[in-house]
Amino acid sequence: MTVAACAALVERGDPDRFLAVMAAPVAARAPLLVLYAFNLEVARAPWVTQEAMIAEMRLQWWRDTVAAMAGPGPVREHEVAAPLAEVVRGRRLPLAVIDRLIEARRWDIYRDPFEDRAAFDAYLEDTGAGLMWLAASALGAPPEVEPAARAAGWAAGLAAFLRAVPELEARGRRPLVDTRAGAVAGLARDGLARLADARRVRGRVPPGARAAFLSGWQTEALLRQVLADPRRVAEGRLGLSEFARRGGLVWAAITGRW
Repeated sequence: MTVAACAALVERGDPDRFLAVMAAPVAARAPLLVLYAFNLEVARAPWVTQEAMIAEMRLQWWRDTVAAMAGPGPVREHEVAAPLAEVVRGRRLPLAVIDRLIEARRWDIYRDPFEDRAAFDAYLEDTGAGLMWLAASALGAPPEVEPAARAAGWAAGLAAFLRAVPELEARGRRPLVDTRAGAVAGLARDGLARLADARRVRGRVPPGARAAFLSGWQTEALLRQVLADPRRVAEGRLGLSEFARRGGLVWAAITGRW
């Protein structure tokens, strides 16, 4: 139940975020690794079983465990839960945001599509946007940074979701409300607009909290690929070359211009 265990989980299960953490200042790494390991555990909970009830129980276990972090008592034995409790309590992270992140993953359990675009947007708000704000908050970002963190996180979450569309469809899900090229391009356009909104107030983010934004270093490039050719999503052709991927991360880490 250590940060090292969380790091190993993230390295295996979320290699892009692991790279982003390794590019961050050493002081920022521990809380980010813990939060990303928790996010990974919650995100994969619906997929480790084909029994909906068992998946529901797994998510409820996490909701109950996080709720217990409101008090000073011990939390359940788990390699991620104990480090998470230390981060949550030590850095006073908002439990409601964490709870919504868990609850949103119930969509992944079932094969029902999103009811409408508003439901899709809310899913990204509670997952990608919520996680980015938790990461920034853990690194000391003040409340006024929340809109920027959420905007950047929503855009990053969208890019990741669009990359996952072929796999989601292969698993019997209907991930997109509208699969027409114009609608998919519209999603990318919305994501780029939110990212631009976040960047306009980039200077207000304290230096110590900027590492929270590194996890979205590929967002703009991926969304621009979608905008240029929406068919890339269905065909599974979203992605950067290894040179562009690593070079972009190094540039973002050095300049702070996420």
